[in-house]
Amino acid sequence: MLRDPSLIPLSHQHHNGLALCVMTRRSLAADSSPGNVAKLARRAVGRYELELANHFEIEEQVLFPACGELPPIALLVAEHRMIEGLIAQLRTAPTSALLEQFCALLSTHIRREENELFEQIQRALPREVLDRAGSEIDRRAVRICM
Repeated sequence: MLRDPSLIPLSHQHHNGLALCVMTRRSLAADSSPGNVAKLARRAVGRYELELANHFEIEEQVLFPACGELPPIALLVAEHRMIEGLIAQLRTAPTSALLEQFCALLSTHIRREENELFEQIQRALPREVLDRAGSEIDRRAVRICM
């Protein structure tokens, strides 16, 4: 199913998150030295601060409330907290295992939102609800270029 225009800013942020994971995993495979691990952890923390925190806030304050009680929402919010916990650990004691855990969880989380939640939203929410949420998402979304 094509992505509804109201969700496209969040899908763009999802694309950036997946790209971060691919780049991190490739770099770790090529160089797992402590210096590179520290650099990659700083990049993950920076991307969290720049875009992911904004993304989670928009979902939790705008999108999820518009959805009511769709089944995956509680799990998605729990995953947001887990990702935040991993970021906190990456700030203070980065390891390649933590980076891999972060990438695995973020990738799975993004795919769950794109393939499950967004598909449900597009089928279930009335057009006016999608449009209202989409206007607020568009207004609040941080846009970056990889």
